[in-house]
Amino acid sequence: MALDRIDWHSGAENFPAELPNEAGGIHIGMFLAWIINNDLISDEHINESSESLALVKQRKMTGTEFLIKECDEKFWETDLNNEGLAFAQAYYETDDYFEDYEAALSSNEPTLYHVKDSWSNYQKLEPLITSAFKNWRKPERPKWWKFWE
Repeated sequence: MALDRIDWHSGAENFPAELPNEAGGIHIGMFLAWIINNDLISDEHINESSESLALVKQRKMTGTEFLIKECDEKFWETDLNNEGLAFAQAYYETDDYFEDYEAALSSNEPTLYHVKDSWSNYQKLEPLITSAFKNWRKPERPKWWKFWE
């Protein structure tokens, strides 16, 4: 099942006509780059896309470029390992990711689709995703636990 696709955005009525279709996938690519850099990608990609994975980790290929080249512009559940999928379902598929994306990257842009696909923008977003991941990984603790921390 697809979690997201470039054409869902670039084909939308509110997609800015002046932008290339790839702009509809930058938010997907930023998340995918984080997934790759945190080793939450599927074994299928590890086995079949190892060169591109290395390029993303070396910041010579963006997550959006990976999405286009290795994922046919679609972000599938099967692109993730089990932990990555569980996190994506809890974070990416909710408004939480998009709220973080907007908070980190949209201050000077007319729309979220105008965000530039760059590693400098990724660096602004990465701490928010990492924080969400750490919070998601925390075990549920009883309310009294705060007194022991």
